[in-house]
Amino acid sequence: MIVNMKQDQAMTAGKSSVGPVPPAGNTRMTRRDVLRVLGAAGGAVLTGCHPTGSADFSVPAQPPTSTPIPTRTSAPTSTTASATQLASITQPDCVVRPRQTEGPFYFDVGLVRRNITENKPGIPLLVAIHLVQAGSCHPIRDAVVDIWHADAVGQYSGYKGQGDDDTDTTGETFLRGIQVTNANGLAEFETIYPGSYRGRTVHIHFKAYTREQRFITSQLYFPDDTTDAVHLAEPYSTRGPRGTTNADDRIFSRDLVGRVTPYADGYLASLVVGIVM
Repeated sequence: MIVNMKQDQAMTAGKSSVGPVPPAGNTRMTRRDVLRVLGAAGGAVLTGCHPTGSADFSVPAQPPTSTPIPTRTSAPTSTTASATQLASITQPDCVVRPRQTEGPFYFDVGLVRRNITENKPGIPLLVAIHLVQAGSCHPIRDAVVDIWHADAVGQYSGYKGQGDDDTDTTGETFLRGIQVTNANGLAEFETIYPGSYRGRTVHIHFKAYTREQRFITSQLYFPDDTTDAVHLAEPYSTRGPRGTTNADDRIFSRDLVGRVTPYADGYLASLVVGIVM
């Protein structure tokens, strides 16, 4: 995905100040707070939130077409990808991919954290967003990456009136979080494979911000055969067959399908995002 940052909307700089950020756990900050801290301290105070053992990697142009059906359905435990596992992913060319809408379920969760599951059950998923400069593919460090997605039964945190039973998740923050890219331009999130809901194929929303306070918004998609395999397991299967596949989704773009590979007892989904600086 190549995005021209000069064409994106500039964020309004905040005026309040923040102190040093704890290096681990769920750090409560808004995205503007994070950017202010990065601008003042060159990212040093947030280095404890970077994933460990990371290697320089990104996304092949074509995802694999077949993966096994996982069996784990309880809330996943914390895992960290090893340098060897991440380095095994082939380095691709930077390719042009589109920006997309943030949708109706975004809010600034203000939580700098790697593990965003909050004990939600589902198939474990490690999401790796790799930010690079378009053309040179030089990694972009100290950028803020914000992701959010639905749980295994298709519900987002923080909103009411969802699904056929009008589920209310107001005040909840599951499956949302912020990370800062490391020296390799990499931000990782421990989560679960997303569920589906009416009218949309399975996807993860993300935003990425630079110190210049411009931002991009897009979505990460999954191969249909992988999603079909995952959705045979509980709790995904409790909703019955999903009604919308990639081909049926009017927003879906094949160019935003990440590389999805088996990892630990779940999957690793990775996407490279090229930015014109």
